Amino acid sequence: MFEYNSRVNFYNCDPAGLIFFGEVFKFAHSAYELFLEHLLPETNYFTHPEIILPIIKANAQYLNPLKQGDEIKITVSVTRLQEKSFELTYNIYNKENNLCVIVETVHVCLSKSTLKKIPLDDNLREKLMLKN
Repeated sequence: MFEYNSRVNFYNCDPAGLIFFGEVFKFAHSAYELFLEHLLPETNYFTHPEIILPIIKANAQYLNPLKQGDEIKITVSVTRLQEKSFELTYNIYNKENNLCVIVETVHVCLSKSTLKKIPLDDNLREKLMLKN
């Protein structure tokens, strides 16, 4: 499991001072970028010349409120690994360690030139299996 710490800022909130629903996806994506960098620091999957890993499905479940100023911890885990795709789950906790939001994303591996599905890179698959 991978962990990332952050903070809910004023600009992440709605007029009531609670996190705006779409902002959790920004926190999840930041955690995703750092997770990939942690797994394979020598490979930048965001500028890779041959493959792309777009998100094809995203879901969020809001369990407890997050407010402006809250310190948060985001954990990232691999919840499904298939030949051409993988699913990640991000659990977002407040400083009291209460689970506040669960975000799930499904990523598919595509050829950058043809935009057709291809098997996951062997190195990435191996590292994702270790986080499973």
